[in-house]
Amino acid sequence: MGSLPEWLTVGELAARSGVAASALRFYETRRLITAERTEGNQRRFHRSTLRRVAVIRAGQAVGLPLRAIGDALARLPSGKTPSTKDWAKLGESWREDLEARIDDLARLRDDLTSCIGCGCLSIKSCALLNAGDRAAESGPGAQYLLGNAPP
Repeated sequence: MGSLPEWLTVGELAARSGVAASALRFYETRRLITAERTEGNQRRFHRSTLRRVAVIRAGQAVGLPLRAIGDALARLPSGKTPSTKDWAKLGESWREDLEARIDDLARLRDDLTSCIGCGCLSIKSCALLNAGDRAAESGPGAQYLLGNAPP
């Protein structure tokens, strides 16, 4: 394979990044990536867009919302390929959010373990769907399993 051209079509970017062309167009509408237009109104992406797409995919893989990914990408320099230092800053900006997500997942795991044993989701100790025994207000028994939705 030859060297990568400076400008890529949406199909070339899709092939190199492993992301569907429709997803790339969606990223463009969300202003996560940008394209220049030819005289024929065809998209052309600078080859540095490959790195931005990789960051988008990495952010999505760890569960970050596109808004957070876009905020981080907005801090990167435009018009040039970001440096290693630029990428390090981007990663650091996600660290706090990722740590909070890890803590939330650990809490969910721990609470879920105590819940699996009962199955009714209406006892006083259920920290997931019945904190403070709210289900008791709907009547006796396993209210959520009987079809009554949690408030």
